[in-house]
Amino acid sequence: MPGWVYILTNKPNGILYAGVTAKLTQRIWDHRSGQGGAFTRRYKLKRLVYVEQHDRIEQAIQREALIKSWPRAWKVRLITAINPNWDDLYEHLI
Repeated sequence: MPGWVYILTNKPNGILYAGVTAKLTQRIWDHRSGQGGAFTRRYKLKRLVYVEQHDRIEQAIQREALIKSWPRAWKVRLITAINPNWDDLYEHLI
């Protein structure tokens, strides 16, 4: 089963949340509709700014753990490398 790693924020250079899922479109919809976790609801993290796909969910889980362990500056560089304007990528999923 494939997996996805994603990063959400509330605004450019705002609070960051890294997550992992097997069903990306559904999971991002959950976050946007207030069905995500308490952290994403509390900080209104609905802007999808980073996505990477993996062949296996286990690989995605490992990558998410790695990204979560990084300093914030590394996460910002990761996002900026593929999404310099911090655009909401959700529109590209649907």
